[in-house]
Amino acid sequence: MPSFPSASTGTSTTWLAPRPPTSTCSCRCWLTPTRTRSWGALKPDFARLATSELDRGYRLEFWDQPHGNLGDRGKTSGTDADIAIAYFSKKGDLSLWLIEHKLTEPEFTTCHAATSRGRKPHHDCTLSFPELVNDPTPCYYHDARNFKYWDITRRNPAFFPNHAGFDGCPFRGGLNQLWRNQLLALSVEQDDERPYDRYKHASLSVVRHPRNRALDNSLNAYRDLIGDNPNFSTFTSADLLRSAESVGDAALRDWADWYRHLYNP
Repeated sequence: MPSFPSASTGTSTTWLAPRPPTSTCSCRCWLTPTRTRSWGALKPDFARLATSELDRGYRLEFWDQPHGNLGDRGKTSGTDADIAIAYFSKKGDLSLWLIEHKLTEPEFTTCHAATSRGRKPHHDCTLSFPELVNDPTPCYYHDARNFKYWDITRRNPAFFPNHAGFDGCPFRGGLNQLWRNQLLALSVEQDDERPYDRYKHASLSVVRHPRNRALDNSLNAYRDLIGDNPNFSTFTSADLLRSAESVGDAALRDWADWYRHLYNP
């Protein structure tokens, strides 16, 4: 039985065992085109899976290969989303839905630039969002690593309207992973090169365990930062199971039983 960190302490001592070998197969059950009618409650604009895109409509551990517009891909690191789903919206637009799946983790991935051994005296994480948008040179990731986070952010400042409430860079803590994944979505949406030039919209969702409240602070802060932009949403694994079980499909019920037995949402 997994235990979950609290929002106040962010601590936990019991963690989930590794997924069994059948987990990929079970995920594919939920992603089967004939069963995607269960997704409407989670993604209201979803019409149908775009099976000619990605790997028959979805991809695990997605990044915008081969472009890597964030500039942070390495052999063992780089921004990606747990699942990407290509779909046609109710308006007929080809769209991309990125999903980050969190279970017992007490926080999203934070920024490691502040403690990097490669930092120089001019690298300064205490500068505000407007200061870094105006000149991102003091950001170690931008200046020393040539990551494109601030380049993409500078093209989309209106996506982050409520930055005044943050002291220093808003993306030092748990908002860092949310920011990077959102930038991945924005970069795909704005990419004018194949294969992503056909995508009209891209959005990000976080699915978390309903008893994991430790993520609430970062999720609430991020929603506030972006002004509740509809291109970001959250739901719980319990919501996921309800949507799967609502369509009366036997294989989906079996998948929901497997998921519930393993993760107890």
